Amino acid sequence: MKRDKYMGMDVHQATTVVAVMDAEGKIVLETIVATAAAPIRRLIESISGAVHITLEETTQAEWLYELLQGFVAEVVVCDPRRNRLLSEGSKGDRADARKLAELLRTGMVRSVWLGRQTTRGLKEMVRSYETFAADARRTMLALRFHSTGCSIALPAH
Repeated sequence: MKRDKYMGMDVHQATTVVAVMDAEGKIVLETIVATAAAPIRRLIESISGAVHITLEETTQAEWLYELLQGFVAEVVVCDPRRNRLLSEGSKGDRADARKLAELLRTGMVRSVWLGRQTTRGLKEMVRSYETFAADARRTMLALRFHSTGCSIALPAH
């Protein structure tokens, strides 16, 4: 726990503002990285100890969650409207990243999103079923037309 680091990420389309805090609340790193997988992973790999990350729920949250899950100790996607402390004090990307790190360190950030992994298997099964049903309909039509002596070119799937 002493070596744990708490990272707040203020994510935007092109860049991400990052603040990293140690277990005592001291800022150990502030930086801006490109919002891309490789730079974010390199940054996390450069940090010693277990890394806990929080970021706000935005359009970038899903792919970042997928990228970071299992790579760090914890990923928390939070709703900015539920974190009242984010609206207090100075505004700005750097201040937001610091506040997110502090809220995570003190256990005051609540996860509102657990990723899409829980539904991924279901979605794959539904997609497989739909493909199977379409193939079965196409086959039944082909058999019906073939048995009546009609010929028709069926569209490919």
